[in-house]
Amino acid sequence: MQSEAKAHPVIVILGPTASGKSALALSVAKKIDAEIVSADSRQIYRELDIGSAKPSRETLREVKHHFIDEKNIGEPFTAGDFATEAVQRIRDIHQRGKEAVVAGGSTLYLEGLLEGFADLPAADPEIRARLTAELEAQGNESLFERLVQLDPAQAATLDATKSQRLIRSLEIIEITGKQVTELQAEGKKIHTGLQFLPVALSMPREILYERINNRTDEMIDAGLCNEAEMLYHKYQKIVASKKIAALQSVGYQELFQYLQGITDLQTAIILIKQHTRNYAKRQLTFFKNRLNVHWIPAPQNISEHEVLANRLAGMR
Repeated sequence: MQSEAKAHPVIVILGPTASGKSALALSVAKKIDAEIVSADSRQIYRELDIGSAKPSRETLREVKHHFIDEKNIGEPFTAGDFATEAVQRIRDIHQRGKEAVVAGGSTLYLEGLLEGFADLPAADPEIRARLTAELEAQGNESLFERLVQLDPAQAATLDATKSQRLIRSLEIIEITGKQVTELQAEGKKIHTGLQFLPVALSMPREILYERINNRTDEMIDAGLCNEAEMLYHKYQKIVASKKIAALQSVGYQELFQYLQGITDLQTAIILIKQHTRNYAKRQLTFFKNRLNVHWIPAPQNISEHEVLANRLAGMR
């Protein structure tokens, strides 16, 4: 039995969407007899399959994955919940004599796990209610522009559709008089007893964008429209409320607008590609500005993939 104290460092593979994190993590996991801890805020939800690029059933049978299909849509699960539970899962994996590999691109999940959270103020019901009313009256863009003026670094890590994070960011600024990014830099605390080896995959922007476009087409061919239609009809009231982040995410929100008759299908697909590219850019900004990681070139072919997988397997 491998004790936690003697466990190898945990490899963490992160990077922008469509950079090849999941495939690389799977290869590394097979080489070192590891279980994969998914740091993806959408893959944890059942029914979000194609649009979240969830691993195939065959892949899930090959290597045990954590935080895949563990929650129902609408069931809350925060970045703090992930950070706490991921540490517990990793410790359990180590105690069973196996290795753990973390892989994903959800920025706050990774920040919480790797660096902890700052001691931010508790919610102020009065301020939050006022900001929520302003959001409903003026729209997301108005509040987002306010955040851009007050804390451009924080605004660069989200967009106007992230209503909850937008309101929370403005609330913190009002309560403390400081930028969220300033507070995050001041007071992160984490004592997990685990050692992490975080590596981020990089590639030329034009190649990443091409991969995003191609993957979107593959998702459409795989049935994303049918998946979105099922979700839309099953959760129509929740979709209309715009209060469940998973159903507001890229790939679903654009197709919901198509199903509502707001746009046509071809435009929806173009918007999915555009919004996914925008999301990748925000991920890169976050990882470079908020996390201390080692950047390595993403593999571009099978040979490079194998070389990098072997290299990572030897690092722990």
